[in-house]
Amino acid sequence: MPEWAFRCYVPGMTDARRPAKKAPMREVLAEAAFQLFLERGFEQTTVDDIVARAGVGRRSFFRYFPSKEDAVFPDHERCLADMTAFLAEAVDLEPVEAVSDAARLVLRMYSANPVFSVQRYRLTREVPGLRTYELSVVRRYEQTLAGYLRGRYGESDDGALRAEVIAASVVAAHNNGLRTWLRSGGEGDAEAAVDHALGMVRRVWGSGAAGSAATSSADGDVVVMVAAKGAPMWRVVQQIESVIGQD
Repeated sequence: MPEWAFRCYVPGMTDARRPAKKAPMREVLAEAAFQLFLERGFEQTTVDDIVARAGVGRRSFFRYFPSKEDAVFPDHERCLADMTAFLAEAVDLEPVEAVSDAARLVLRMYSANPVFSVQRYRLTREVPGLRTYELSVVRRYEQTLAGYLRGRYGESDDGALRAEVIAASVVAAHNNGLRTWLRSGGEGDAEAAVDHALGMVRRVWGSGAAGSAATSSADGDVVVMVAAKGAPMWRVVQQIESVIGQD
């Protein structure tokens, strides 16, 4: 994977390989804002409070962030750009593998700084406006994945539908694994949790996906699957359970 795939900005993170230097103003403002949100609460913190903490004027804040909500999620714009760039080069990857790998860029952004990510998750759960904003960001990731898949599957009705469904599945699986890790306080292996969830998507929608009919042997000891590519996993399991139930 190209080096740019790991550039997603995370507040408070510095590259130890580079000489220390003054942080960019965007990072200074984001860090000041988040500190105040934790200290005073999101609703109680004003833009004037943030710029006072950062030691700059109001104009500087709005040059980088259209709203307070944007200051809570300063890293997603860059991660969206990295995801778009990654997918533009992923022409040789199997489509479901490509969008799964693209989703992992978001995971790495979160896991690079567990303390900040957990704090942000908790803050977002407490503030309805932030949850709404977060949903809009998630939708943009989903649209980016779906756009790539439409290019791979074609713009026919089935191709467009497949793209939308797979993109939604990848986002749902990724977020399930990520939020499980965040709810634990950032303990454990975030990548393992997300990989487990994405594995289900690959089994259902990937090029090796299968599932359709099941039959049992005469003595009832063996279940044999006759699989149709692309069948949903729930139907495969349903067919197996029906045969076992008959026995």
